Amino acid sequence: MNIQPVRYDHPDAVKLNDQVQLEYAERYGDDGDITPLDATMFDPPAGLYLLAYDEDDRPVATGGWRNQDGAGEHGYSAGDAELKRMYVVREARGLGLARRILAALEESARAAGRTRMVLETGDRQPEAIELYASSGYAPCEKFGHYREYESSRCFAKQLTPAAE
Repeated sequence: MNIQPVRYDHPDAVKLNDQVQLEYAERYGDDGDITPLDATMFDPPAGLYLLAYDEDDRPVATGGWRNQDGAGEHGYSAGDAELKRMYVVREARGLGLARRILAALEESARAAGRTRMVLETGDRQPEAIELYASSGYAPCEKFGHYREYESSRCFAKQLTPAAE
């Protein structure tokens, strides 16, 4: 697998985002995730967006982080990096791609001086919850666009400073 940084508006990123939106609609019966996102939110050094490609150069997984420095009205804290759009296509699940992307995103956020990685998922995504729990994330106070929703599940992980 080949993991590459791309812009959030890259055609392959858009393709996988469309697929994850369909999956959200299947699981939750709505129009998908309506959190306002802009491609520039993921531009380094304030973020990073990654795509994984298989041996046939097909995009199969994605994920990104964006700076959420103290947007207090939405429950974020200074130093937060918010994980967004973690997704693996069905035929590539079980290969460890989400774990590899998550580790790369954490390292990037740590190197950018972020002190905590936060994420919001939903109660109908048990495999996501298991990934985060097994990667050191713990439930935290709700934040973000869906913080008022009963189905929302928020998690956080402290990021230790990058080694110098």
